[in-house]
Amino acid sequence: MSDPAGTQLEAKNFVNPAILLSGSVDYQMYADFRQQLSNAPQSGLIVVELTTLGGDPEVARIMGEDVRFHSEVMPECRFVFLGKAAVYSAGTTFMSFFASENRYLTRGTRLMIHERKMSTQLNVEGPLTTCIAGLQATLNEINESIAIQNEGFQNLIRNSSVTMEEVLEKAPANWYVEAREALDCGLIAGII
Repeated sequence: MSDPAGTQLEAKNFVNPAILLSGSVDYQMYADFRQQLSNAPQSGLIVVELTTLGGDPEVARIMGEDVRFHSEVMPECRFVFLGKAAVYSAGTTFMSFFASENRYLTRGTRLMIHERKMSTQLNVEGPLTTCIAGLQATLNEINESIAIQNEGFQNLIRNSSVTMEEVLEKAPANWYVEAREALDCGLIAGII
């Protein structure tokens, strides 16, 4: 099936997705994704359908990098995202790797955008220079995680009317975006 990049898609284009994913974004989902990707057509439309309540953001980034890479080395393919029902957290991170003209949601689907979370306990004990090094390592981890998070936010909002300031304001309290709102602000190309 030939499909020029950027052409608006219709429901019939999503009948038989090449890649179907549901559940937690984890290493098992990644294994399923890679298996289905290896069996996907070598040209034309490749629909990746996802329903998830979230999971590991680094696994989402790995899957996203695979989509980015395959899009570059297989220009005869058009990778398209279809979110169904719920695309939360790491699912939205994965979606951000698709060009906005290749993002679709089913009616009533919700995206959930939030900041990365961290849970750690600091035990400050020992020689003072060692204490500083341990505190600095944790601070470095937090700063790098914020940078990675914000790169993902930038990918998500590229070519939309959503500003980085808006994302940073709403993300700490879990920002839910319904499909119609996502379309209106340009986060997705269409609703199926």
